[in-house]
Amino acid sequence: MLNRIRKENPVIHCITNHVVSNFQANGLLAIGASPIMGEAKEEVEELVAISGALSLNIGTLNKETLDSMILAGKEANKRGIPVILDPVGAGATAFRKAAVEKILTEVDVQVLRCNAAEIAAIAGVSSGSSKGVDAGHANVDVEELANRMARTYGLIAAVTGEADMVTDGYQVQKISGGDPMMASVTGMGCLLSSVTAAFVAMDPENPGAATLQALRFYGAAGEQAAGISKGPGSFREAFLDVLFTMKQQEPEVEFHKTEGGEELWWRSNRY
Repeated sequence: MLNRIRKENPVIHCITNHVVSNFQANGLLAIGASPIMGEAKEEVEELVAISGALSLNIGTLNKETLDSMILAGKEANKRGIPVILDPVGAGATAFRKAAVEKILTEVDVQVLRCNAAEIAAIAGVSSGSSKGVDAGHANVDVEELANRMARTYGLIAAVTGEADMVTDGYQVQKISGGDPMMASVTGMGCLLSSVTAAFVAMDPENPGAATLQALRFYGAAGEQAAGISKGPGSFREAFLDVLFTMKQQEPEVEFHKTEGGEELWWRSNRY
């Protein structure tokens, strides 16, 4: 999918938070996608119409932006364009939580990309440790909550943290990787959500598989960037460089003999 992104340059429409919009745009450019950062309700439907995916992020939410998200989301649904939602700090205020519920109710979201504290807030469970828009450490059964939310809203739930998981509500895929330094840079999760949107744009019929690839790629990029940086500042720069230079290797394959002949199994995608 990374190779396809670089070849096809999908347009990713981002209605996002003002703190990280520049980082998101540069990150999308680095992987080969074409970002559009537009939130005015007068134009969001037109922007969605020329996009491969819609990435919604409530980090610096206000009523006007929420209205734009709903308009854009409904237009995306009409056109069969995947919608990825990042419920930043969903449990920090009643306004944020209500906004997420409104989006999930009125828009058919394909992927919910969040952390443990956010999935707990959306599910109406107190995690006991969410700090504003920070991830915190949710003292809950994250896997059970992710499965429940995936089934409730008919979407893919991708919950990231020390270990990541992707679920459609029935099957859970767990991913290891990344580096602790990633938690020291503002906007890493926000960029991940828009990168996920780019991957899903390449295979909208299989959002779970696309999300899984996006998280694996992102974690591998974090590991490489950490190896050549000295702290958060240099990590941020190194991460963008790694996103730009990383190459997807041919997947490892394994042949299994069966009575009916050979079956080809794809084992993993490597970066």
